[in-house]
Parts: sequence; structure tokens; C-alpha cells
Amino acid sequence: MDSKKVNFGEAKNMSNFVESDELKIYLSQIENYPILTREEESQLALLYRDKNDKQAAQILITSNLRFVIKVALGYRNYGARLMDLIQEGNIGLMKAVQRFDPDKGFRLISYAIWWIKAYIQNYIIRSWSLVKMGTTQAQRKLFYRVADLPEATDLDDHLENIAKLADRIKVTQDEVIDMSARLKAHDLSLDDMIGDYSRDSFADTLRDDSPDQESLLAEFEAYQDLRVWADHALKTLNPREKYIVEQRILSDEPVTLKELGKHFGITRERARQIERAALEKLKGNYLRSELAAA
Repeated sequence: MDSKKVNFGEAKNMSNFVESDELKIYLSQIENYPILTREEESQLALLYRDKNDKQAAQILITSNLRFVIKVALGYRNYGARLMDLIQEGNIGLMKAVQRFDPDKGFRLISYAIWWIKAYIQNYIIRSWSLVKMGTTQAQRKLFYRVADLPEATDLDDHLENIAKLADRIKVTQDEVIDMSARLKAHDLSLDDMIGDYSRDSFADTLRDDSPDQESLLAEFEAYQDLRVWADHALKTLNPREKYIVEQRILSDEPVTLKELGKHFGITRERARQIERAALEKLKGNYLRSELAAA
């Protein structure tokens, strides 16, 4: 284990000044934690597993923090801050310590590497876009393998590369094309300017044409008033007129005049006449109520 060296120089030479400063402080802290021998690691793992010794777990975690950095460096080209990747990887390391079985005979880091990668990869997928992506294991694998698509000289060559990748990781060609398009696109902030010389942001182009709260309340109250009036007005009709108005005007699925005629045993034209007379009666009632209210 001692022969495995983490390339701290690579981490210390990050181009981002703020992150580099933060990273240097972090590296200076974890360099003080010694790497455990196989025997020391096994003893500590047994203490934690059998006696729930929290201090033993903490030593197991801190002795492997430097290896999280090595894994995180492999994902730094996905646009996420390196320190964020390291923090996610550290969570994966802690999860691995919780589940590690020293009786299996292998070293902790050999087991933890899969947890570290999983947490880092999930973080990258979650933060890549506001649109949910990578929800299945196949999609998550595809997310990291789309970058393996070689440069194509023409469309046929490109489609052939897509077919080979889809076959290799057992997904459809459409899934490869979709993931490739989504990775090339990036979310835009509504606060961004539309153009270099524009004073308008994308938010300025959004317009909500829906009515405001006051208008909605007024509309609801008017609807309630109309509903109360309609209930009273229908009582002024005879049963046949009321049925026809309800089935022709108030129903979500209005019936035809022919169906009404069949229902009452009358002609279609007679049903139309009754409907017209009922509506005229309702109109007269409505006008009288409006005049009375005035």
C-alpha cells in the first residue's frame, strides 16, 4: 500500500486560483494521516464491524482520503469543482467503510473505489442539468461512455460509431443519440443576456398571460353567482324543458335533438322548438333579475 502514491502535484497545479488555494489547504491537512498497513487496517475494520468503534472507523476513513482525490481528478473535465467531487467521493468512502467486510481478504480501498466512483458519478449527473437524466444504470453508464465516440468524417461514419457504442453497452442507438445531444446542451440562466449587445435577459422574454389573483377571484365569484341564478332559473321550467336544457346546454357531453326526440317520443323539430322556448324563458328570467338588482 505504501508504494501507491497519489499525484498531489497534479492536484496542486489546478488552474483555478480559488479552488487551488482551497485544495492546497485540504491537501496539507490530509497528508498528516498515515497510510495503514494491511494488518492495521484489518484490526480497525474488525473493531468497527464487531464493536461499532467509531474511532476505528474514523482512522479507516482518514487514512484513505488521499485516494479519493486521485479518483476525483479523473472526473475534473466534467465541469464540476474538484473540491465538490472530493466531498462526494468522501461520502462514498464513508459508505464503503460502513459496509466493508475484512474477512473477505482484500484491502479497503479496493472495495471503496466503487463506492467513491458511484457517488462522484451520481453528483456529476445530478449537477449537469436541471433536467433529470441518467435515471437508470444503463443511462448512467452511457453518460460517461458517450465521450468515447470517435470523431466521424461523415454521417454514415458517425451512425456506425453510434451503433458500435450502443451494441457495446447494450442500449439502443436512439438512447446514444439522445444522451449525446443532451450532453452538448447546457442549461441557460434566465438572468443571462439574450445577446452581447442586448439589454434584455431571457427572463424578459417570458410573459405570463394568465389572469392575476384579483381577476381569478372576480371570475370565480361571478361564476358562483351565475350558478346560483341558474339553479333558481331552472326551477321555473317544466320537467321536459328542464331536461332538454340540462342535456343540451349544461351537459359536458350534449345530446342531439334527434336523441331528445326519441327520448320524449317527439320529432326532432319539436325538440328544437321546446329548447328555444325554454331558452327564451330563461333569458326573460335573467333580464328581470338583472333589472331587479339594479
